[in-house]
Amino acid sequence: MQPPTADGRRPPNAGRKVTTRNRDALIAAARETYAEHGLDVPLSAIARRAGVGQGVLYRNFPDRASVTNAVLEDNVRQIERAAADADMGFVDILGVLTWHLTESAAFIDLMHLDIAIGRSTVRAHARTLAERVECALKQRLPEGHRLGSVSDLMLASAMVSGAVSGADRAERERRASAAWRLLGVDIGPVRPFHD
Repeated sequence: MQPPTADGRRPPNAGRKVTTRNRDALIAAARETYAEHGLDVPLSAIARRAGVGQGVLYRNFPDRASVTNAVLEDNVRQIERAAADADMGFVDILGVLTWHLTESAAFIDLMHLDIAIGRSTVRAHARTLAERVECALKQRLPEGHRLGSVSDLMLASAMVSGAVSGADRAERERRASAAWRLLGVDIGPVRPFHD
């Protein structure tokens, strides 16, 4: 309960707005923290970076897997929204995809680990997310593009994600851009999608 204001009235309850803002802040903080420090970072570091307490973190995400899934889901949603935006050219969409590949480099280890130990639910979820990205890109792949088909595009994306390594974001971005260039594919600015 919030204390009353100077005139004796209680301030309005921000309720859902605060909940949504906290969840968004946690997802952004998790993406950044995982990219900088890897997946083993304490969840408390994510909460601290988001500016919320651990209770808020655990109300939104009961475990590490749920935080990870939320970040991956947000990545895919941004790529889908970029592909759906008529003002975005194909090279710009590839720039958004590349930003997510460089920001989510730490997740590659998680996916390989889960597949290696045979967690079929993680594999199925990863496959579903990949299919959504493929569907979004397929709608915008220009006819006659160098990559030829959406399966070539997905293979090229996998190759670029394999090249993404480095201690900091600038190095990962440089390597991703170089990989696209070696494949002969132009990309737009490497940045997240904003509506």
